[in-house]
Amino acid sequence: MSCNTLGCPVTVSGLAWGPKLGHYLVRGVDFSIDAGDRLAIVGPNGAGKTSLLRCLYRAVTPLEGRIELDGADLRSYAPRELARKIGVVLQEMPADFPFTVRDVVMMGRVPWRQGLAGWGERDHQAVLHALEHLDVVRLAHRQFSTLSGGEKQRVLVARALAQDPQIIILDEPTNHLDIRHQLEILDLLAGLRLTIITTLHDINLAASFASHVAIMHDGRMTAFGSPEAILTEDAVSQTFGVSARMYSVPSASSHAGHFTFFRTLS
Repeated sequence: MSCNTLGCPVTVSGLAWGPKLGHYLVRGVDFSIDAGDRLAIVGPNGAGKTSLLRCLYRAVTPLEGRIELDGADLRSYAPRELARKIGVVLQEMPADFPFTVRDVVMMGRVPWRQGLAGWGERDHQAVLHALEHLDVVRLAHRQFSTLSGGEKQRVLVARALAQDPQIIILDEPTNHLDIRHQLEILDLLAGLRLTIITTLHDINLAASFASHVAIMHDGRMTAFGSPEAILTEDAVSQTFGVSARMYSVPSASSHAGHFTFFRTLS
């Protein structure tokens, strides 16, 4: 594997999903991103962000609509083929994983394993590369359960990277991390050429990290586009039920500015 691996385009058309027909948690979702783009999905709790991600990595099957990876219908991929295409980092973090860090990262190579054969040189090189890229080589022989929250998150991203995918999907990768580790994780992801799709609670992190932002509200994607076009004071205020104020920060990497928030009084 290589950090020069290029992502693939993703197109979603008319997507709707729910536990049963007529009871939708996500509906009318349309967007398209190119290879190597970084999409941040933002919105209040219960907006449908995680449900949308579950559709994208095929944990659930949409009731309506179509998802395409590289122009091919998501439903056409065999399970192993899809696991080679998409790496997933979920919000739920295993509390007591009885494996070393190297073992956990090696799990990312399972989609490439042939039958009962052992791990090959390519597998070991992919794991070493992922450990190095996420700066966790020094933790390779540590028990995963002994790591801090930030260290665990880096290891889980390394596992996804070792999978050698074209797309990485993450559900709140900065959740429970301090400011430094939040910035480190997003900087590491931004340094990849893969297609990245992630949910984020922090609007300012989304603005600085993403090439595209999608706003979810009440199960619908209400806005999609560049951070500077989509993340306006009005859009953020209406979506989150707060008073949002945006300030220009000349030193910031994004042109979307920096938001501060105030509780609205009824």
